Amino acid sequence: MSDTIKHECGVAMIRLLKPLEYYQIKYGTWQYGMQKLYLLMEKQHNRGQEGAGMASIKLDMKPGFEYIHRERAEGSNAINVCFQSAYAQYAQHSRENQRDAAYAKENLPFAGELLMGHLRYSTTGKEGLQYVHPFLRRNNWKSRNLCLCGNFNLTNVDQITARLVDKGQHPRDLGDTFLMLETLGHYLDREVQKEFDQLEGKNVQNIAKVIEEQVDIPAVLRKSSEDWDGGYTICGMMGHGDAFVFRDPWGIRPAFWYADDEIVVVTSERPVIQTVMDVEKEHVKELEPGQALIIKKNGRVYTDVVRKPEARQSCSFERIYFSRGSDEDIYRERKALGALLTDSILKAVDYDIEHSVFSFIPNTAEVAFYGMCEGLDAYVDQQKKNLVAQKAGQLTVEELEHILALKPRVEKVAIKDIKLRTFIAQQGGRNDLAAHVYDVTWGSIKAWEDNLVVIDDSIVRGTTLKQSILKILDRLHPKKIVVVSSSPQVRYPDCYGIDMSRMREFIAFQAAIELLKETGRSKCINEIYAKIKAQQLKPLEKQTINYVKEIYEPFSIEELSDKIARMLKPDACLAEVQIVYQKPEDLLRACPGHTGAWYFTGDYPTPGGVRMVNQAFVNYVEGKDERG
Repeated sequence: MSDTIKHECGVAMIRLLKPLEYYQIKYGTWQYGMQKLYLLMEKQHNRGQEGAGMASIKLDMKPGFEYIHRERAEGSNAINVCFQSAYAQYAQHSRENQRDAAYAKENLPFAGELLMGHLRYSTTGKEGLQYVHPFLRRNNWKSRNLCLCGNFNLTNVDQITARLVDKGQHPRDLGDTFLMLETLGHYLDREVQKEFDQLEGKNVQNIAKVIEEQVDIPAVLRKSSEDWDGGYTICGMMGHGDAFVFRDPWGIRPAFWYADDEIVVVTSERPVIQTVMDVEKEHVKELEPGQALIIKKNGRVYTDVVRKPEARQSCSFERIYFSRGSDEDIYRERKALGALLTDSILKAVDYDIEHSVFSFIPNTAEVAFYGMCEGLDAYVDQQKKNLVAQKAGQLTVEELEHILALKPRVEKVAIKDIKLRTFIAQQGGRNDLAAHVYDVTWGSIKAWEDNLVVIDDSIVRGTTLKQSILKILDRLHPKKIVVVSSSPQVRYPDCYGIDMSRMREFIAFQAAIELLKETGRSKCINEIYAKIKAQQLKPLEKQTINYVKEIYEPFSIEELSDKIARMLKPDACLAEVQIVYQKPEDLLRACPGHTGAWYFTGDYPTPGGVRMVNQAFVNYVEGKDERG
């Protein structure tokens, strides 16, 4: 994605099902779990570069010994900072003791059977180490300790806050992570207390251990999440050794897991498990919507339906951009996205294959580019057949050679040259630096004769296109530049985990507003605003209409695309510029299992999404620079 969009967060969790000594003997180190956690986190580094954290829990530790450890750090190098901090503590002990699994369990941090890791991208604008996962809720009862991390965003924090206050709590922060932690912690406390009340006075030996065996995690999750509105995959570890992973009922956020007789592994992406654990695709399971994976301290692993599954709305942006393209299904889907654009691309270049050059920018669009090339190859092959058939038996050698030589011209036109360091210049200088982020391959096209087609995975704001990419490509003097987006027009904000929450951020919205003004329809802006304000006076459950859709209704996809092209074309650009977007129906054809396309259609899976998009429009009209 040429525009800077914050990614999804990433989670990783490991439960070692054998004692540490087992891994020392079989794999030569008790740090087997730590090593796997590091790989799982690094393989998901694409999902979060603002911070990282990890935590571990040791099973069956004696009183007086620490059994929960946590490290967190900010910055793109946070994973290494966390692990280096842990290993620095190991260096204080002799090498012999470091290799001793029993000694490590008693004395070294992260020498535990339960391990958790998190990669963070902020979606709320809140920064600082206190917002880096995992979060930890301490208690002197092991079974009431709770460590939590996740990939999520809730839309109704006000409701959740009110419920906690009604229960007598006073949340110290209103971030959704804090609220989820306190809500889960509240019902975990109640569950443990219920078990204690039932056992007290019955002369039960080792009452704490019995409680730990009987604690009902699905019940805790069920009660905690009854009014959660949003997309989430949350991972939790309890001090006594139970663990869980829980996915939202719509399947908005992803979660995958693998288990054998040695280990249980959970991540946000399937190929990460395949690579790190060296297992086949069919051995990695997807956690279903509304389902929880439960890992008991005794090693029992099972799933339970915590929330009734809703109509599946898995995030389509995961398939277009966020997830690693090494996943078998995602790779195929991204190629399909490129192939489905073939007809629109051919129309944009007036079917002139001989005078068109095809490329991609940035690198994340490479797989869609391969699909586009396959679609173009299929078109050219058909044209060859048609030409041969038209002159059956009458072709000269020269004509036949010309026909056979027809093929799409593919070039590496743009190369990422530097990482822009904006701190060395003021704003004016920054724009000049931006024009040099990419370098061009000189001579790759015929100046003033060739069309240049470049595919991107998404055009959201268009800022990078206008400030740098189109200027850079224009240096080659193409006759026409066609920028192709493998995703549809991003028209609506997200509220489930991506930092896209202001209407003004979307070039499609800006174009629609300009077209309304140009065509004398600007009064509908205030009419929509009035409808939203009237709806906001109704109870929450009756605020169900996304009125922002009316902004786009007067215009076709092509009309908006043409306006976007005019808005993004730099003044000094000599080439004609056209922008081609994927159609929403073709997105669903390419990614049939991921129908969560609210960014493009405005069809939000939860009530909170509808309230959020309407509020984002209100903020825009009122001139408030706030998240919806």
